Amino acid sequence: MVTPDDVSRYVAGVELPVSIEEAFAYHERPGCLGRLVPPWESVEIEHTDNSITEGSRVVLKTGLLGVPLRWRARHTRYLPPSLFADIQDSGPFAFWHHRHRFKSTGPTSSRLTDDVAYQVPLSGVGRLFGGGLVRKKLETMFAYRHRVTREDLALKAKYPSEPMTIAVSGATGLVGSSLCNLLGLLGHKVIAITRGKTGGDNEIAAWSTDEEFEKFNGVDVVVHLAGKSIASKRWTDSIKQEIRDSRVEKTRSLCERLAKLDRPPKTLICASATGFYGDRGDELLTESSASGKDFLADVSQEWEASCGAASEAGVRVVNTRFGIVLSPKGGALQQMLLPAKLCGGSLGGGRQYWSWIALDDVLGGIVHVMHTESVSGPVNFVSPTPMTNREFAKTLGKVVGRPALFPAPATALRIGVGEMADALLLASTRVIPDRLITSGYEFRFRSLDETLRYLLGKDRVPSEV
Repeated sequence: MVTPDDVSRYVAGVELPVSIEEAFAYHERPGCLGRLVPPWESVEIEHTDNSITEGSRVVLKTGLLGVPLRWRARHTRYLPPSLFADIQDSGPFAFWHHRHRFKSTGPTSSRLTDDVAYQVPLSGVGRLFGGGLVRKKLETMFAYRHRVTREDLALKAKYPSEPMTIAVSGATGLVGSSLCNLLGLLGHKVIAITRGKTGGDNEIAAWSTDEEFEKFNGVDVVVHLAGKSIASKRWTDSIKQEIRDSRVEKTRSLCERLAKLDRPPKTLICASATGFYGDRGDELLTESSASGKDFLADVSQEWEASCGAASEAGVRVVNTRFGIVLSPKGGALQQMLLPAKLCGGSLGGGRQYWSWIALDDVLGGIVHVMHTESVSGPVNFVSPTPMTNREFAKTLGKVVGRPALFPAPATALRIGVGEMADALLLASTRVIPDRLITSGYEFRFRSLDETLRYLLGKDRVPSEV
């Protein structure tokens, strides 16, 4: 039985740059819970009613020491736009009651306060051995949630618009899934572009029949992110051909068919990569810099050129040259975490420049170019602070609490992954985001240390009570 003396309380708030109604609506939209799950946590949303009304339920699946654990929660109060609340029906806590309180602080500002009453299991013994760990988890979780909420809503405030219909390819990938989630939370309708023969509700099978393709009529923006992973398999001639075809031929086909529509989308945002520039040493690279001469540079050039038919039809085309996208959920950072925890260091000599960008700045940058009609052509999606691989490894080691002692020799990398080693790990591309900056995009993250602390749960917000 839970008594008042057994219950602990955590309270933390955040100022939001939107009205109380907008702040509450963000939390009501499907996908909010997924957006707010910290990326360093191994948590799967097994079930959700996609609602915060009274009686709606959520089941989260996580693990403790390799043992699956389910957290079943139920919403108990719903008073828009000032309050909603949930309790734990079963799960890791002996008691859990979470109130989400909203207060208006002005016509375009509000405050969200998370008020959590909880009891760890096993009463006094649980508090003794697990109380500090639980409090730390709450402090890190809400540091993440509050920053995400504040900065997502800052995007909403900066780029106000009527709801748009946005079609996204690669919607299940690292960038695509997060982008679809964010666009939905900002109030837009998202349609997934698929490779099947027919599309279901909110889907378009883009490389299928003309009748299916007609669904693009009335779409405002197409975001084309799909392409075969360049790092999933050792490069052979056939794999390289698949990489090229998945980008160049698929994009050309998509753009030629978009150009023939009666009502083509106004904007096409098509992925590209900083591999466009090739291995350039210490040279500072902007969107006006010449292309490189290797395989990835050739593919990137052809990829961007394959958008020509859409551009000629009057569609505004933006080619997003992505650098190394950072998230512990996938990509380079996920692969580097274990070596870093084992005191791994630089790759090769470590002098090569890595142009990185936080996943949230990829999402924010796409929203920015979507709404900024003056932007077209190539746009570098990288942070303003590229750094050498040695500096990157040292910073990552510091954040995870390990020295970066043991470099991976270039020869070993070449033996291990072949040609990919030189193209992806050892090549130096010192790229800056000139067009994002000059067109007014405000980066969430400029410092790698700040980015990694945010992504890996090192920031904390203490309780206000």
